Amino acid sequence: MKKILILTASIGALGAAAPSFGTDLAGQPVKVKAPLLPVAAPIIDWSGYYIGVNGGWGTSHNCWDFNGVTPEGCHNSTGGTIGGQIGYRWQIFNMVYGIEGQGNWADFSGSNVSTAFPANTVGTTTDAFGLLTGHIGYAFNAVLLYGKGGAAVTSNNYVLNSVASGAELANSNDVRWGGVLGAGAEVSLTPTWSAGVEYNHLFMQRSNISFPGFLGTDRAHQDIDLITARLNYKFGSPFAKY
Repeated sequence: MKKILILTASIGALGAAAPSFGTDLAGQPVKVKAPLLPVAAPIIDWSGYYIGVNGGWGTSHNCWDFNGVTPEGCHNSTGGTIGGQIGYRWQIFNMVYGIEGQGNWADFSGSNVSTAFPANTVGTTTDAFGLLTGHIGYAFNAVLLYGKGGAAVTSNNYVLNSVASGAELANSNDVRWGGVLGAGAEVSLTPTWSAGVEYNHLFMQRSNISFPGFLGTDRAHQDIDLITARLNYKFGSPFAKY
C-alpha cells in the first residue's frame, strides 16, 4: 500500500512539472538563417582601346557631266566590302565618346550608257575607302548606341567603253575626299569581345576626270551608302564599377 501511494505521488509531480517544462521550451527564440543579399550585376565600362574587323555591302551613286555642263547620266556601283578598324573610347556615366580610324577594301562597280554620247558607256569602280571619325553614344550597360561623323576618302577608277564592241576606250582614276555621317549599335558579348552593326553615308566632293586622248573632262559626283557588321576586341577589363 505504501508503494502505491509513492508511485501515485510521483506521477502527480511529473504532471505538475510538464506545463512548466513546455513553457520553458516555448520561450526559446527560433533561429532563422538570414537570406543571402542579391549580387548586383556588373556595369560594363566601354572605355579602352579596341581593334576589329568589319564586312558588308555598299552602294556608290555616281553622276557624270561632260565638261561640268552636259549630263551623261547616273549609275549605282554596288558590291561587297571588308576591312578593319582601330579606336579608343572613354565613358563618363552613361555617355561614351570615341575616335576611330577605319580602312576597307571594296568592289563597288556599275555603269550606264552616256546620254551625251550614246555610243559609249561610262563606268565607276570604287576599290577602297577610309574613314576617320569621332563618336558619341549612350550605353545601356551591355548595349551601346552611337552616332559618328568625320572625314572620308575613296579610291576610284573611271572607264569609257564602246557600246558596240564592249572594248575599253579609256580609263582614269583618282582619290577623292569628303565627309561621313553614320550610326551604329554594339553589344558586349564577353569581357573583351563585342559585335555590332553600322550604317554610314559618305558625301564625296565633285571631281574632274580627264581621259587621255579625249578632249574635255567629265565632272563626277559621288555619294556612298554602307552597311556593315563589326566585331571588336577591347583591351582591358570591361567591368569597371558595380
